[in-house]
Amino acid sequence: MRTELNRRELADFLRRSRERLRPHDVGLASGPRRRTPGLRREEVTQLAGMSADYLIRLEQARGPQPSVQMLGALARALRLTEDERDHLFVLAGHRPPEGRRAGSHVRPGLLYLLDQLTSTPAQILGDLGDLLAQNAVAEALFGCVCTVEEPDRNVVWRWFTDPFVREAYPEDEHEVRGRLVVADLRTAVARRGPGDAEAAALVARLREASDEFAAKWDRHEVAVRRKSHLRVRHPAVGLIDFDYEALVSPAEDQRLLIFTPPPGTPSAEALDLLRVVGPETAHRSHR
Repeated sequence: MRTELNRRELADFLRRSRERLRPHDVGLASGPRRRTPGLRREEVTQLAGMSADYLIRLEQARGPQPSVQMLGALARALRLTEDERDHLFVLAGHRPPEGRRAGSHVRPGLLYLLDQLTSTPAQILGDLGDLLAQNAVAEALFGCVCTVEEPDRNVVWRWFTDPFVREAYPEDEHEVRGRLVVADLRTAVARRGPGDAEAAALVARLREASDEFAAKWDRHEVAVRRKSHLRVRHPAVGLIDFDYEALVSPAEDQRLLIFTPPPGTPSAEALDLLRVVGPETAHRSHR
Protein backbone atom coordinates (compact mmCIF):
# COMPACT_ATOMS: atom_id res chain seq x y z
CA MET A 1 0.00 0.00 0.00
CA ARG A 2 1.41 3.38 -1.00
CA THR A 3 1.01 6.64 0.84
CA GLU A 4 1.68 10.21 -0.23
CA LEU A 5 5.32 11.10 -0.92
CA ASN A 6 6.49 13.82 1.47
CA ARG A 7 9.45 15.30 -0.43
CA ARG A 8 10.25 18.07 2.04
CA GLU A 9 10.35 15.82 5.09
CA LEU A 10 12.15 13.07 3.18
CA ALA A 11 14.83 15.54 2.08
CA ASP A 12 15.29 16.82 5.64
CA PHE A 13 15.53 13.33 7.14
CA LEU A 14 18.03 12.09 4.56
CA ARG A 15 20.23 15.14 5.01
CA ARG A 16 20.20 15.01 8.80
CA SER A 17 20.77 11.25 8.86
CA ARG A 18 23.81 11.70 6.62
CA GLU A 19 25.14 14.55 8.78
CA ARG A 20 24.86 12.46 11.94
CA LEU A 21 27.23 9.78 10.61
CA ARG A 22 31.01 9.89 10.70
CA PRO A 23 33.29 8.06 8.24
CA HIS A 24 34.47 5.58 10.88
CA ASP A 25 30.80 4.63 11.53
CA VAL A 26 30.66 3.05 8.06
CA GLY A 27 34.23 1.81 7.82
CA LEU A 28 35.67 4.73 5.84
CA ALA A 29 38.83 6.73 6.55
CA SER A 30 38.28 10.28 7.77
CA GLY A 31 40.96 11.72 5.49
CA PRO A 32 41.97 15.42 5.59
CA ARG A 33 40.02 18.16 7.37
CA ARG A 34 36.35 17.96 6.41
CA ARG A 35 34.16 21.01 5.90
CA THR A 36 30.98 18.94 5.61
CA PRO A 37 29.42 17.59 8.82
CA GLY A 38 28.96 13.84 8.72
CA LEU A 39 29.32 11.85 5.51
CA ARG A 40 29.72 13.42 2.10
CA ARG A 41 27.03 12.67 -0.46
CA GLU A 42 29.59 10.84 -2.58
CA GLU A 43 30.34 8.50 0.32
CA VAL A 44 26.66 7.69 0.84
CA THR A 45 26.07 7.04 -2.85
CA GLN A 46 29.12 4.79 -2.96
CA LEU A 47 27.72 2.73 -0.09
CA ALA A 48 24.19 2.69 -1.52
CA GLY A 49 25.15 1.98 -5.13
CA MET A 50 23.37 5.00 -6.59
CA SER A 51 24.33 8.19 -8.41
CA ALA A 52 25.33 11.34 -6.53
CA ASP A 53 22.93 13.38 -8.68
CA TYR A 54 20.01 11.20 -7.56
CA LEU A 55 20.80 11.76 -3.88
CA ILE A 56 21.26 15.50 -4.45
CA ARG A 57 17.79 15.71 -5.97
CA LEU A 58 16.29 13.74 -3.06
CA GLU A 59 17.96 16.01 -0.50
CA GLN A 60 16.71 19.07 -2.39
CA ALA A 61 13.13 17.75 -2.35
CA ARG A 62 12.92 17.56 -6.14
CA GLY A 63 13.61 13.91 -6.87
CA PRO A 64 11.18 11.22 -8.03
CA GLN A 65 9.61 8.79 -5.59
CA PRO A 66 12.33 6.31 -4.57
CA SER A 67 11.66 2.63 -5.08
CA VAL A 68 11.52 0.18 -2.17
CA GLN A 69 14.86 -1.26 -3.31
CA MET A 70 16.47 2.19 -3.34
CA LEU A 71 15.13 2.99 0.11
CA GLY A 72 16.54 -0.27 1.46
CA ALA A 73 19.96 0.60 0.05
CA LEU A 74 19.83 4.08 1.59
CA ALA A 75 18.75 2.69 4.96
CA ARG A 76 21.72 0.32 4.98
CA ALA A 77 24.16 3.00 3.82
CA LEU A 78 22.96 5.45 6.49
CA ARG A 79 22.99 2.75 9.20
CA LEU A 80 19.39 3.49 10.12
CA THR A 81 17.73 1.72 13.02
CA GLU A 82 14.57 -0.27 12.38
CA ASP A 83 12.41 2.67 13.50
CA GLU A 84 14.38 5.10 11.34
CA ARG A 85 14.16 2.76 8.33
CA ASP A 86 10.38 2.51 8.74
CA HIS A 87 10.22 6.32 9.04
CA LEU A 88 12.19 6.64 5.80
CA PHE A 89 9.76 4.34 3.98
CA VAL A 90 6.76 6.26 5.29
CA LEU A 91 8.15 9.62 4.15
CA ALA A 92 8.90 8.16 0.73
CA GLY A 93 5.31 7.00 0.31
CA HIS A 94 5.74 3.31 1.10
CA ARG A 95 4.29 1.57 4.14
CA PRO A 96 2.54 -1.68 5.05
CA PRO A 97 -1.27 -1.76 5.04
CA GLU A 98 -2.78 -0.03 8.02
CA GLY A 99 -6.12 -0.83 9.58
CA ARG A 100 -8.71 1.70 10.63
CA ARG A 101 -7.53 3.86 13.52
CA ALA A 102 -9.14 3.34 16.89
CA GLY A 103 -8.99 7.09 17.56
CA SER A 104 -10.10 8.13 21.04
CA HIS A 105 -12.51 5.21 21.43
CA VAL A 106 -11.04 2.52 23.68
CA ARG A 107 -12.37 -0.94 22.99
CA PRO A 108 -14.32 -2.56 25.88
CA GLY A 109 -11.91 -5.50 25.92
CA LEU A 110 -8.94 -3.21 26.41
CA LEU A 111 -10.74 -1.32 29.19
CA TYR A 112 -11.58 -4.64 30.86
CA LEU A 113 -7.91 -5.64 30.72
CA LEU A 114 -6.95 -2.27 32.21
CA ASP A 115 -9.33 -2.80 35.13
CA GLN A 116 -7.89 -6.26 35.83
CA LEU A 117 -4.44 -4.78 36.41
CA THR A 118 -5.08 -3.92 40.04
CA SER A 119 -1.53 -4.24 41.40
CA THR A 120 0.43 -2.22 38.85
CA PRO A 121 -0.10 1.16 37.15
CA ALA A 122 -1.39 1.01 33.59
CA GLN A 123 -2.50 3.60 31.03
CA ILE A 124 -3.91 3.66 27.51
CA LEU A 125 -2.38 6.33 25.25
CA GLY A 126 -3.27 7.42 21.73
CA ASP A 127 -0.48 7.64 19.16
CA LEU A 128 -0.29 11.45 19.43
CA GLY A 129 0.04 11.32 23.23
CA ASP A 130 -3.57 11.63 24.42
CA LEU A 131 -4.12 9.81 27.72
CA LEU A 132 -7.36 7.93 27.04
CA ALA A 133 -7.70 5.88 30.23
CA GLN A 134 -5.79 4.77 33.32
CA ASN A 135 -6.45 2.38 36.19
CA ALA A 136 -6.76 3.31 39.86
CA VAL A 137 -3.10 2.62 40.64
CA ALA A 138 -1.94 4.88 37.81
CA GLU A 139 -4.30 7.59 39.06
CA ALA A 140 -2.76 7.25 42.52
CA LEU A 141 0.76 7.39 41.07
CA PHE A 142 0.47 10.20 38.53
CA GLY A 143 -2.38 12.09 40.18
CA CYS A 144 -2.95 15.54 38.78
CA VAL A 145 0.09 15.57 36.48
CA CYS A 146 -1.49 13.03 34.14
CA THR A 147 -5.21 13.40 33.50
CA VAL A 148 -7.75 11.96 31.06
CA GLU A 149 -9.72 15.22 31.13
CA GLU A 150 -9.63 17.28 27.95
CA PRO A 151 -7.99 19.56 26.88
CA ASP A 152 -5.10 18.71 29.23
CA ARG A 153 -4.83 15.00 28.58
CA ASN A 154 -2.10 15.15 25.91
CA VAL A 155 1.15 14.17 27.64
CA VAL A 156 3.35 15.91 25.05
CA TRP A 157 1.49 19.19 25.48
CA ARG A 158 1.61 18.94 29.27
CA TRP A 159 5.34 18.14 29.30
CA PHE A 160 6.33 21.18 27.25
CA THR A 161 3.81 23.74 28.55
CA ASP A 162 3.19 22.91 32.22
CA PRO A 163 6.28 23.23 34.49
CA PHE A 164 4.34 21.53 37.31
CA VAL A 165 4.32 18.24 35.39
CA ARG A 166 8.12 18.01 35.36
CA GLU A 167 8.30 18.25 39.15
CA ALA A 168 7.24 14.60 39.30
CA TYR A 169 10.39 13.50 37.42
CA PRO A 170 14.09 13.85 38.38
CA GLU A 171 15.53 17.02 36.87
CA ASP A 172 18.60 15.28 35.41
CA GLU A 173 16.28 13.16 33.22
CA HIS A 174 14.22 16.00 31.75
CA GLU A 175 16.33 16.44 28.61
CA VAL A 176 16.35 12.75 27.65
CA ARG A 177 12.67 12.33 28.46
CA GLY A 178 11.77 15.37 26.35
CA ARG A 179 13.71 14.03 23.37
CA LEU A 180 12.06 10.62 23.66
CA VAL A 181 8.59 12.16 23.82
CA VAL A 182 9.25 14.22 20.68
CA ALA A 183 10.88 11.33 18.79
CA ASP A 184 7.86 9.16 19.52
CA LEU A 185 5.48 11.90 18.34
CA ARG A 186 7.54 12.35 15.14
CA THR A 187 7.02 8.68 14.30
CA ALA A 188 3.27 8.88 14.88
CA VAL A 189 2.87 12.06 12.81
CA ALA A 190 4.77 10.52 9.89
CA ARG A 191 2.66 7.34 10.00
CA ARG A 192 -0.49 9.42 9.77
CA GLY A 193 0.84 11.18 6.68
CA PRO A 194 1.28 14.86 5.73
CA GLY A 195 -2.45 15.38 5.22
CA ASP A 196 -3.53 14.53 8.77
CA ALA A 197 -5.12 17.67 10.20
CA GLU A 198 -5.14 16.54 13.85
CA ALA A 199 -1.42 15.78 13.87
CA ALA A 200 -0.53 18.99 12.03
CA ALA A 201 -2.59 21.08 14.44
CA LEU A 202 -0.93 19.53 17.50
CA VAL A 203 2.58 20.10 16.14
CA ALA A 204 1.78 23.69 15.16
CA ARG A 205 0.30 24.37 18.59
CA LEU A 206 3.34 22.90 20.33
CA ARG A 207 5.82 24.79 18.14
CA GLU A 208 4.07 28.07 18.90
CA ALA A 209 3.87 27.41 22.63
CA SER A 210 7.36 25.98 23.30
CA ASP A 211 10.74 26.93 21.86
CA GLU A 212 12.15 23.82 23.51
CA PHE A 213 9.70 21.60 21.64
CA ALA A 214 10.46 23.38 18.36
CA ALA A 215 14.21 22.83 18.80
CA LYS A 216 13.75 19.14 19.58
CA TRP A 217 11.29 18.72 16.70
CA ASP A 218 13.82 20.20 14.28
CA ARG A 219 16.36 17.51 15.26
CA HIS A 220 14.15 15.02 13.35
CA GLU A 221 14.82 12.16 15.74
CA VAL A 222 12.49 9.15 15.63
CA ALA A 223 12.02 6.32 18.12
CA VAL A 224 8.95 4.34 19.15
CA ARG A 225 8.63 4.04 22.92
CA ARG A 226 8.16 0.27 23.29
CA LYS A 227 9.88 -0.15 26.64
CA SER A 228 11.95 2.04 28.91
CA HIS A 229 12.85 2.94 32.48
CA LEU A 230 11.01 5.63 34.39
CA ARG A 231 11.41 7.29 37.79
CA VAL A 232 8.46 9.09 39.34
CA ARG A 233 8.58 11.24 42.48
CA HIS A 234 5.37 10.91 44.49
CA PRO A 235 4.73 13.44 47.30
CA ALA A 236 3.55 10.78 49.75
CA VAL A 237 5.87 7.81 49.12
CA GLY A 238 8.92 9.36 47.44
CA LEU A 239 10.85 8.27 44.33
CA ILE A 240 9.69 5.07 42.60
CA ASP A 241 11.62 3.25 39.85
CA PHE A 242 9.64 1.55 37.10
CA ASP A 243 10.23 -0.46 33.96
CA TYR A 244 7.44 -0.01 31.47
CA GLU A 245 6.28 -1.94 28.43
CA ALA A 246 4.05 -0.65 25.64
CA LEU A 247 1.61 -3.07 24.01
CA VAL A 248 0.36 -1.73 20.65
CA SER A 249 -3.23 -2.17 19.49
CA PRO A 250 -3.84 -3.80 16.08
CA ALA A 251 -4.64 -0.38 14.61
CA GLU A 252 -1.29 0.87 16.00
CA ASP A 253 -2.72 4.16 17.23
CA GLN A 254 -3.33 3.07 20.83
CA ARG A 255 -0.90 1.64 23.35
CA LEU A 256 -1.35 -0.03 26.70
CA LEU A 257 1.49 1.08 29.01
CA ILE A 258 2.25 -1.17 31.98
CA PHE A 259 4.55 0.13 34.75
CA THR A 260 6.27 -2.49 36.93
CA PRO A 261 8.77 -1.88 39.76
CA PRO A 262 11.62 -4.41 40.21
CA PRO A 263 10.35 -7.10 42.66
CA GLY A 264 11.64 -6.97 46.22
CA THR A 265 12.93 -3.40 45.92
CA PRO A 266 12.04 -0.26 47.89
CA SER A 267 10.12 0.85 44.79
CA ALA A 268 7.88 -2.24 45.03
CA GLU A 269 7.25 -1.49 48.70
CA ALA A 270 6.49 2.15 47.88
CA LEU A 271 3.95 1.04 45.27
CA ASP A 272 2.29 -1.24 47.85
CA LEU A 273 1.98 1.77 50.16
CA LEU A 274 0.65 3.92 47.31
CA ARG A 275 -2.19 1.49 46.70
CA VAL A 276 -3.23 2.02 50.31
CA VAL A 277 -2.76 5.80 50.22
CA GLY A 278 -4.83 6.19 47.05
CA PRO A 279 -5.09 9.05 44.53
CA GLU A 280 -6.58 11.62 46.89
CA THR A 281 -3.28 12.00 48.78
CA ALA A 282 -1.47 12.80 45.52
CA HIS A 283 -3.93 15.55 44.73
CA ARG A 284 -3.95 17.01 48.23
CA SER A 285 -0.14 16.98 48.40
CA HIS A 286 0.19 18.98 45.19
CA ARG A 287 -2.26 21.69 46.08
